[in-house]
Amino acid sequence: MRTAPHLCNAALPALAGQGIRVPTYERHSLVPGVVHLGLGAFQRAHQALVFDDLLEAGDTRWGVLGVSSRSFELADALAEQDGLYSVHIQNAERQERRVVGAVLKTCAVRREPDQWLEAVAHQATRWITLTVTEKGYDAALGRLLVAGLRQRHGAGLGGLTIASCDNIRSNGEKLQALCLQAAKDAELQDWITQHCRFPNSMVDRIVPASTPDDRESAQAALGVGDGCALRTETFWQWVLEDQLADPADAQVLASAGVTLVADVRPFEDAKLRMLNGSHSAMATLGQLLDLPIIGACIAQPDIRTLVHRLMTQEVMPHLTMPGLADYRDALIARFGNPTLRHSVHQIATDGATKIADRWDLVVSGAERPGAALCRQRPSKRTTGRPRAAAPERCTGLGGCVHGPRRYLGARAATVDRLARRGARLVAADRHTGHGRRARASCD
Repeated sequence: MRTAPHLCNAALPALAGQGIRVPTYERHSLVPGVVHLGLGAFQRAHQALVFDDLLEAGDTRWGVLGVSSRSFELADALAEQDGLYSVHIQNAERQERRVVGAVLKTCAVRREPDQWLEAVAHQATRWITLTVTEKGYDAALGRLLVAGLRQRHGAGLGGLTIASCDNIRSNGEKLQALCLQAAKDAELQDWITQHCRFPNSMVDRIVPASTPDDRESAQAALGVGDGCALRTETFWQWVLEDQLADPADAQVLASAGVTLVADVRPFEDAKLRMLNGSHSAMATLGQLLDLPIIGACIAQPDIRTLVHRLMTQEVMPHLTMPGLADYRDALIARFGNPTLRHSVHQIATDGATKIADRWDLVVSGAERPGAALCRQRPSKRTTGRPRAAAPERCTGLGGCVHGPRRYLGARAATVDRLARRGARLVAADRHTGHGRRARASCD
């Protein structure tokens, strides 16, 4: 039982009177034009704020049906609050707390599959957006999307923009491939190809998982309970390929701060490899060193230097986005944002799936065959210990010239050093150059 009133439509006038930014558009009269699959923290603190701004500007087409793809709890908690929630946006210099109203309705697809089908096939629906995480891109996702698209096609309605907002390279292309594979019959495949668009995208904002402290802070600031409260940083970015079912949407989204480009890949590569790749590196070290949050990791001189050199020496030579040095420095500052408290456990979850996109292409040199990624060519003494040798070059796709066996040997050597010396000393070795005799190809 609640001990205080909770956030809902009726609470908005009082919150506005306190100077808190709240939606002023008539939410009750809106019909969702966006169906979002994967209702979670990131979408609600990123994309939903863009749609909230467009609704506030008078464009009524951007209300959201938030569809939970896993648990029911968040969908139900938001429904109890009329879809409203607060976001605390802050860095070391400034902060803002706003109530977001873009999520008009919610449902859980496993419990209410008919609502999903009806929403995709509704004439007001123009977009489907997704944040289902890297591991969610499987045949089941394709079948779920195609079930709705088949019903929409059968109703004689037009196509949709179907936009992935997950940290996956070529996310739109992968999503389209899943849908075409699931569609099976040629007529539906042709309709999807001709009338639906699957733009690639890159999204960037650090959004920690919500905690009890966040909810307590929100209640103290708002004067009402908010079981769905979030916090995030001031920085955000959404880079979207200009391939939309309605081309006019590009200018509309640009007016709200979205970047429309012909080719997302330079931005995608920089974000995945510099931000997400560094996050994975710090999350791994943080768990080994009992450092629970990213801010504590980057505050360690050894880890800070390692991350700087990881981006500068290993990643940036293989990227083409302009302004990489400035982007690197801004990332390190963002990692140190004292207000975020971004859990290393949250980042490390599903790490094996995430690292495939965040590290693999840099390690293998797949995009730039012949790139000098291998720092040392290992060879053996009679004792079986590796020794330093002349640098050699990667051949490209498939890893270093000696193949996966040597790469796996390098990984095993690193694990052995972690066991013998500890994570802190190994991290220090990596940025000072000590211990290089133990480094194997691509290590």
